[in-house]
Amino acid sequence: MSPFPPLAILLILCIGAHFPANVASGDLPSFREAPAFRNGVECPRTMWSALPKGSYDPSIIHIAMTLDATYLRGSIAGVFSVLQHASCPENIVFHFIASHRRAELRRIIVTTFPYLSFQLYHFDSNIVKGKISSSIRRALDQPLNYARIYLADLLPGGVRRIIYFDSDLIVVDDVAKLWEINLGPHVLGAPEYCHANFTNYFTARFWSNPTFTASFRGRKPCYFNTGVMVIDLWRWREGKFTQKLETWMRIQKRYRIYQLGSLPPFLLAFAGDVERVEHRWNQHGLGGDNLEGLCRNLHPGPVSLLHWSGKGKPWLRLDSKRPCPLDSLWAPYDLFRHASLLSDS
Repeated sequence: MSPFPPLAILLILCIGAHFPANVASGDLPSFREAPAFRNGVECPRTMWSALPKGSYDPSIIHIAMTLDATYLRGSIAGVFSVLQHASCPENIVFHFIASHRRAELRRIIVTTFPYLSFQLYHFDSNIVKGKISSSIRRALDQPLNYARIYLADLLPGGVRRIIYFDSDLIVVDDVAKLWEINLGPHVLGAPEYCHANFTNYFTARFWSNPTFTASFRGRKPCYFNTGVMVIDLWRWREGKFTQKLETWMRIQKRYRIYQLGSLPPFLLAFAGDVERVEHRWNQHGLGGDNLEGLCRNLHPGPVSLLHWSGKGKPWLRLDSKRPCPLDSLWAPYDLFRHASLLSDS
């Protein structure tokens, strides 16, 4: 595990870092090979691939992420950050989900992370196309954005617990700390933000309908961001939560009860019934709001994960030479191979 410079040092070293625009449309970006990250002597010597089918070993950390052309640069940076700060990086298995160009994406993962343990799954976008309603930002309407609802169906039965990460974040702490949280009786764990105005996440039509609002009866719902979640997949399957979220998506198509893509169905199913995770594990909103993507500061408190949720993405702002100050914290994890370096090996 490589040491990570303090945030303040990174701000000094990396401020002003600029990158050229992405490669031509239609081409997937090229990346430099990441260094190999090895386990320390204190790590359990277990391999997921060597386990009997269907068996579960809690010392193996399972992380799910989506892969697509638009966010691939962010996904690669996210994986790199997890490995760099992990105490037992060889005990991490990544479960990547993609709808298109899987052969190319597999090649990129293998060449960028030759030592990575991973699986790549196909997500059929037709499963959700008829259930998606238009939202306030086009990116939120992409079928792959809804793949997190289907993790229990896509992943093998032997994967009991999963960490789900969005593709616009970096981890600056040992992910084992997040993996080991006690979910108690809950299906899902995530940082909650009870100061947020929860009513804003649903339309007036929702709040004026007693049948809809009854879904929160017995709960004190708070907003949580679905870009960082720890999920007990066995309990998810037992509770048939995929079907419950799909039901809310169908209701949305008919009654227009929210405007924020895949987030509201999660809130309807889980808000007020979430295992609270420390806020340090999702310093979200660094991409600004969903309309303008303006620069934002960190929330008060310690930081284990930086999340550029919102419209502004660090790689785009850096390439445009109009970065926000915090984008310089993402830059050291960017393995994108620039045009001037494509001939290097």
